[in-house]
Amino acid sequence: MEKTAAGLPTVDIIIPHYLRRDMLERCLKALRDTGYPSMHIIVVDNGGSLPGLAPLIDDYPNASLFRLPENRGYAGGCNEGLRHATADFAVLLNDDTLPRPNWLHPLVEAALADPSVAALQPKILSTKRVAGPKRMFDYAGAAGGMLDRLGYPYCLGRTMTGAETDRGQYDEPRDIFWASGAAMFVRRSAVVEVGGFDEDFFMHMEEIDLAWRLQLAGYKVRSAPDSVVLHEGGASLGEGSPEKVFFNHRNNLLMLLKNRGGAALPGILLLRFFMELAAAAYYLTRYPGGLRKAGSVFRAMGEAMLLIPETLRKRRRVQSMRTVGEHAIFSRMPFFQLLRR
Repeated sequence: MEKTAAGLPTVDIIIPHYLRRDMLERCLKALRDTGYPSMHIIVVDNGGSLPGLAPLIDDYPNASLFRLPENRGYAGGCNEGLRHATADFAVLLNDDTLPRPNWLHPLVEAALADPSVAALQPKILSTKRVAGPKRMFDYAGAAGGMLDRLGYPYCLGRTMTGAETDRGQYDEPRDIFWASGAAMFVRRSAVVEVGGFDEDFFMHMEEIDLAWRLQLAGYKVRSAPDSVVLHEGGASLGEGSPEKVFFNHRNNLLMLLKNRGGAALPGILLLRFFMELAAAAYYLTRYPGGLRKAGSVFRAMGEAMLLIPETLRKRRRVQSMRTVGEHAIFSRMPFFQLLRR
């Protein structure tokens, strides 16, 4: 493990970027206040080819720019960054985040304290939502991601309709199911071991799929609430946009087929088929532009079916790496309890 003069390991910060130079500049300025002795920044331009990006990166002596000829999504951008990373630890960081000063030390300390931890999530608060003197959790990750037994993700600090105000209620580190891709600290060797991000996901839920595979391989995912990152949210696709609905529904089904244990999978998939129909009906009747959103659900189901052969091939590899049973990684909170939150 390469260490700094202070005895701390080096960390690579990987930032996939697409078109929004103003957001990237704010993120890089915030990283200047990190206060970590050895941190390298890897910016991956995801096919945006904006003029002036190289001079911006040159202003930061510990930053490098890598350009992709086309947009490979969040998953592809992160994988490209990981290919160029050399440190033992990396942070996958959205360019619309604002890490708070000294945010990195708690993540490194938590990873060093337990070699079985493969991923950590800081407390993610919203840049937009403030309740009195306190900030609200950001919808994308909040205080840590969870997953119920039907494959539906949710978050500590997030409700069905919004987010909670941070009052310290999640300030105790704990096991979580997934760490948000908005700010995801990882042990690079573990990510490489399980195959990195699935680029077929393109965007949305790729970090949940990765966290699931890490846990099947015997690693832990935990929260690190002493680390705080602010997140703008909705910068790539607006909340509830038809494209976001498509990626969320399609990728959730693919993730379930890849990773869920075989005994329960047929019954879950049958139930999920009817729940997808219910979701389409909900979009149709309750949302402006509901017809497009409902159409995105059917499009997602159709594309997921077309990808079944390839997903089953991936499933064989994932299940061959399994070292733990379902009971060891699943939250015991039933899905319908969420409706009472």
